[in-house]
Amino acid sequence: MVNEDFLNAGLAQTTLHPLNLRVSRALGSILTLDDGTEIIDFVSGIGVSSFGHGHPSIVSALKNQIDKHLHVMVYGEMRQEAQDKAAEALCSMLPDTLNAVYYVNSGAEAIDGALKLARSMTGRPKIMAVQGGYHGNTFGALSVSSNESRRAPFEPLLPGVQFMNWNDTEALSCIDKTHAAVIVETVQGDAGIRIPSKDWLQSLRYKCDEQGVFLILDEIQCGMGRTGRPFAFEHFDIVPDILCLGKALGGGVPMGAFVSSKQNMRQFADSPELSHITTFGGHPLPCASSSAALEILKKLDHDTIEARAKVFEDEISTHPLVQEVRRIGTYIAVELKHVEAVSFCVHHALSNGLLIYFFLSTPSAFRVAPPLTMTESTWRQATKILVQTLDAYEAGS
Repeated sequence: MVNEDFLNAGLAQTTLHPLNLRVSRALGSILTLDDGTEIIDFVSGIGVSSFGHGHPSIVSALKNQIDKHLHVMVYGEMRQEAQDKAAEALCSMLPDTLNAVYYVNSGAEAIDGALKLARSMTGRPKIMAVQGGYHGNTFGALSVSSNESRRAPFEPLLPGVQFMNWNDTEALSCIDKTHAAVIVETVQGDAGIRIPSKDWLQSLRYKCDEQGVFLILDEIQCGMGRTGRPFAFEHFDIVPDILCLGKALGGGVPMGAFVSSKQNMRQFADSPELSHITTFGGHPLPCASSSAALEILKKLDHDTIEARAKVFEDEISTHPLVQEVRRIGTYIAVELKHVEAVSFCVHHALSNGLLIYFFLSTPSAFRVAPPLTMTESTWRQATKILVQTLDAYEAGS
């Protein structure tokens, strides 16, 4: 049955079948509904609440900033302490060549800004993207995302975008000096947590260097500790020319950013003047929240988190309904042997107090991405509910 409660409340609707849960409170890994029902958030708000809901350090930073000031001027005109601290915290965790941050409002905006920067720096028209890639839904971000069914209603999109095969070294030969950039998720998310080979990413880095092409890594979903290191590219011993971040970067508050070198970022000041502008990017509230989130990230015990995720993987992967578990850190896809089982599992788990969720482009799998601060006992409870859900499908099939 079609649920139009959103439209009936005067809200734009994005799906005919929303979860339609009324949330009254969220704390740590638990969502509390209006009727008092508690649900374990096993997807972190699709990667946004990676440090849990209502983390006291983040809440305190937001309250302190509210007491000082909210928006004062469009980004880049006035110096604001919250921006200074956020940039310092982020750049201190990144390689020396990623030392200038442009704050925007979302991950998709970060993608658009990165594409503009690459074209501006190189003067070249083409962008190379990757099959299976997902980068957002603005025109620029959608143009470099490969899902044809989601692209088709809005075409024509940006000209000059091409797609190459993912994780295919031979495909790198199509990159040449007509390309401004190659854009790729360090670990593909919507494609169902596809982890590339180290050799491929290193060969891609070499090819971009050889052809003078910017390498843009999209870590909007896979960054900020999700893969078991602060940034996913650290697994592969490469450094991008431009790094795109979002989701967990804001600590639960809307925020995106693209990061490059100071030399590259100077281009936006005068080539042409006001090459990229934003009213709310760098807003002091998400900047304050981001600073707190980055401090939490620095203190995470990744070994303990990895051990908990490995226990989960070992238990779930042996279930007869499960085809495969793809995992790096707490970035997890559970591939099932039957496509129709995915919807059953999402709804059955939810009815038993566990929120897992779909991928847009991988109908045979569901996503798991728990808060990095989730306790061991909650991990165990979530795993128990999920096993019971898988068992329920098997019993009824």
